[in-house]
Amino acid sequence: MIVELKVNDSVESGIEQIKERNYRKGLEKYLDNLLLVSISYDKKSKVHQCKIARFA
Repeated sequence: MIVELKVNDSVESGIEQIKERNYRKGLEKYLDNLLLVSISYDKKSKVHQCKIARFA
């Protein structure tokens, strides 16, 4: 599992950041079971969002 935490940003941008910056490098043997998780917190509304995706 790779987790990206964001503040005042979208959960989609967290998933994209994981992919663009190649965070999975070094985890090649786990690619079949790798989950990408993005958690975002909005300071103004105090709302958390989460998105979970399989590595594709």
